[in-house]
Amino acid sequence: MRYTATCRDKRGATTTVELAAASLVKARRILQRRQLTPLRIQALPERPPSAGWTFTIQRSPSRRERAVWASKLSALVGAGVPIVRGLDLVAEQQRSPLFKRALAAVSLDVRQGDSLGAAMKRWPRIFDAMTVAMVMAGEAAGVMDEVLAHLAMVLESNAKLENQLQQAVTYPLMILIMAVGAFLGMTVFLIPTFAGVFAELGAELPLFTQVMVNLSHWLRSPWAVAALVALLLALVGLSMARNTPRGRRQWDQWALALAVFGALLRKTATAQFCRTLACLTRAGVPILSAMEIARAVLRNGVMDRAVAQAQHRLEEGELLSTALGAQNVFPHTAITMVAIGEETGRMHVMLAKIADFYEAEVTTTLKTLTAMVEPMMILVVGGIVGSILMAMYLPMLTVFDQIQ
Repeated sequence: MRYTATCRDKRGATTTVELAAASLVKARRILQRRQLTPLRIQALPERPPSAGWTFTIQRSPSRRERAVWASKLSALVGAGVPIVRGLDLVAEQQRSPLFKRALAAVSLDVRQGDSLGAAMKRWPRIFDAMTVAMVMAGEAAGVMDEVLAHLAMVLESNAKLENQLQQAVTYPLMILIMAVGAFLGMTVFLIPTFAGVFAELGAELPLFTQVMVNLSHWLRSPWAVAALVALLLALVGLSMARNTPRGRRQWDQWALALAVFGALLRKTATAQFCRTLACLTRAGVPILSAMEIARAVLRNGVMDRAVAQAQHRLEEGELLSTALGAQNVFPHTAITMVAIGEETGRMHVMLAKIADFYEAEVTTTLKTLTAMVEPMMILVVGGIVGSILMAMYLPMLTVFDQIQ
């Protein structure tokens, strides 16, 4: 990493130097060995890649990585380690070059007088609005270790829910892709071989076998290639339409209207939104600002617009439960529990309980779906393989009958 430093030499003259060092501490040591007294050290942005084919993919850290970072920093700050030293220690443990560089730059800015929240705000790819807002609130209240611990909990919970959904969708999808691939491979390459053998023997093919042979011939013809190209173009067109505002709105509405997965998506979004809102309000962030920040965890446009409309009603003086309930998007149980939280004056506690409740609901539903999908996938794969085997062995029975 490269730094630019404003220093004072032995004669008292001020000079500016540029140097490369692995960290801010090592940069200071290099300057001291040169007999220079650093007045201000600033990290330089990365240079653009040189011409040629060499390139580096700079990925943003995942929620899981940010949750681990917040948990470690919370433990260090709670143990009395200065925030700058804690940032340096956590930065050394990061595998992501972008995350490590961001933490080093944040540590440098804090060392030079900036607040932690202001320094983190300069790296929006690394630290989202929720993280920055909670850190600023923790700095103002003087409870940074507690805020970071709650931040880690929120990031971990949200990441866990997303991983559960991805696993629930990925497993049956991969099994289905493998089954279709096996069916196409056997139909295109195996059935024509057996069809040639049966043709030489002069055997009359049963109806099911003849259908499979005709399907094999069609899959090997130019018409199949044309159909595949048309299908790919249709998928690309749907993807492009989905990226438009109108297409995205219709897709989100359709997703929420699904029989099982619609309710699952609604519960997941409710848990993530309430967990984030609870953590922000607990940290002292005003409710309107907290709702604006918490909207970032909602991946569904319908629910995002519902929260935005609830914000406007909240500004006009309505209660949060009334404003959210008028949108008919969030589950009725969640709205009722929000109303109870307003009556008792412990909104953040009730929001956390809502998140706990729906996280447990999502986990139970996903386990039930997985238990149901596994035998169904076995039946589908067995049916595909069995149909191919039946198509190949039925003519053999016919040949044996003719021989007898």
